[in-house]
Amino acid sequence: MIRLHVTSPLAADAPVAPTLDQSRYLTQVMRLKAGDDLLVFNGRDGEWRAVVAEVLKKGVVLRAEEQVRPQTHGPDLELIVAVVKKARIEAIVEKATELGAARVRLVLTHRTNADRLRLDRLDAIAEEAAEQTGRLDVPLVDDPIKLDALLSGWDASRRLMFCDETGGAPAIKALTAAGQGPWAILIGPEGGFSPEEGERLRALPFATAVSLGPRILRADTAAIAAMGLWQAAVGDWER
Repeated sequence: MIRLHVTSPLAADAPVAPTLDQSRYLTQVMRLKAGDDLLVFNGRDGEWRAVVAEVLKKGVVLRAEEQVRPQTHGPDLELIVAVVKKARIEAIVEKATELGAARVRLVLTHRTNADRLRLDRLDAIAEEAAEQTGRLDVPLVDDPIKLDALLSGWDASRRLMFCDETGGAPAIKALTAAGQGPWAILIGPEGGFSPEEGERLRALPFATAVSLGPRILRADTAAIAAMGLWQAAVGDWER
């Protein structure tokens, strides 16, 4: 069944107003008509079965019928990734959503060299991935900030999985030893972190430096591999 992320509050008999683009998708692409069912979620009220109540010239009006799943949230995991080329960062946002990240934070490092980003495009990619994978929420995608500023304002209660291309502990073993709780995964830019950045990261008391294996990985591959290892060690794959 079609799933749609909406912003409207969801309750029995509540009207739901999709965006104009969503309305066009429902009527022109999926060919829904009045009386047809779909699923909607807003990240707060769970998932609801809704019905197309009216098809208007400039949009569609939905009506929430019944809740089919209560609201749940995935693990408290943030993916922090140095800005890379447009196609790769878009793939990272999509896969991070599929793999359960609650937030994607973009950072600028000493070796960042990338295209200008459209945050609205990244938000749309995250929303579509959440709709397709059965998530009940959509991860936040933050504006890029400098890595130094991010680390200076870090909440030390959140552990940091630092994917160190110069070498680190085997990921599964190190993560299991560190335990569950709020985590973030940090993926560096093309060319890796500068020596100064690496030295600072390795000195942080909340950081766990890990290796992603013997091969050099592109940023998008590294992000997927790191999230898979984290999920297997301390995430929600066993639930």
